Amino acid sequence: MDAAAAMPVRASTARRRRTRRRVRRTILVVLAAFLVWFAISFGSALTNPSYGTSYMARAAEWARDNHVGFLATWAEEINYKLNPPKVGGTPGGNAFTGGTTPPVKALPAALPVPPRLRSPAGAWLPGEGVWHPAGRSVDGTPAIFTTQVRPDAVYTSYVVGVAWMDTRLLRAQLYSGSGIPGGGPYRYTAPISTLASRTLDAAFNAGFKMQDASGGYYTDHRIVLPLRPGAASLVVYRDGSATVGAWGSQVAMTPQVVSVRQNLDLVVNGGRTVPGLLANDNSKWGATLGGGYAVWRSGVGVTKSGALVYVGGPSLTITSLANLLVDAGAVRAMELDINTDWVQYSTFAAAPGHPVSGVNGASLLSNMAGAPSRYFASWWIRDFYTMSLRPSPDDHLTAHP
Repeated sequence: MDAAAAMPVRASTARRRRTRRRVRRTILVVLAAFLVWFAISFGSALTNPSYGTSYMARAAEWARDNHVGFLATWAEEINYKLNPPKVGGTPGGNAFTGGTTPPVKALPAALPVPPRLRSPAGAWLPGEGVWHPAGRSVDGTPAIFTTQVRPDAVYTSYVVGVAWMDTRLLRAQLYSGSGIPGGGPYRYTAPISTLASRTLDAAFNAGFKMQDASGGYYTDHRIVLPLRPGAASLVVYRDGSATVGAWGSQVAMTPQVVSVRQNLDLVVNGGRTVPGLLANDNSKWGATLGGGYAVWRSGVGVTKSGALVYVGGPSLTITSLANLLVDAGAVRAMELDINTDWVQYSTFAAAPGHPVSGVNGASLLSNMAGAPSRYFASWWIRDFYTMSLRPSPDDHLTAHP
């Protein structure tokens, strides 16, 4: 081949080499940009307490927020299979406070203290199901009583917490977050103010992320997300009373309604668990960490007298949660949030009128992952409820049982 004929070949080869170099540089630039984004985004998630208390929970939240939740689900399923909840056995240590419900002063306006809660596991262990005062009191009358029981006859080595709240002595308030339901700003949002803390008696988690809640959200005189007819709804009224019911039939919008938080459907109605509840149904009652069905769950219900009851703890199936709410006296009840990092109920002890913070808080169960301090932190972006002492026992309008 002469020199003239070889020149086009050499030029073509040079062009291909330059093209390959440009492609490689482009790939390296894109890869470097991705790695920088990943390091910043994932690193921020791992240090973000609003994503959970453990690195595993934070990584899972990041994965689901960035459309790779299948990776988190795969890792969680492996972990759950390697560490399933224990079947049988008894709780270790001093799981239950002994004795009987202590005598307490009862204001005329106060609701009667409920009887000892039966144990779903069978015969009581010492102290199991006994109610004890928690948090503050009103003129010597406790507004909250708590107890612990085993969840059912299968997972008998675990302990679940139950709280009973006297709505004649307490006012409910929904606090909204920039993460759940999103948007804002809201009048009531974390952190709880020093002024509000002067009457604070309890705080507890709300429901699922709104994309998973199959329902809507109303607060601050506006519908943040459309309210679904038939959805299980926790409704707070202007007088501070609260109730649970199916939207559109048992509860509805009135001028007295100040907030509505919906989450799935009722699990208790008419004082009974609703038909069709299946212990191993995760499709309707929430995607659990690891795909298990006996996990940390929470729920809230309203009794015939108008008291609110909260149930939260480990190794709860949807059926055992519903059964416990019925045992606690709920005539209507709904599931709230699930999984370890999100189930949290705290009471706060201090003299009336004195401010409190996380250091004054006590979790319903000692092994609850989240601390009471989360409600006083500006980084807390999820919604939650507070129960606060009324200015006087007569500061209520109408009960909404």
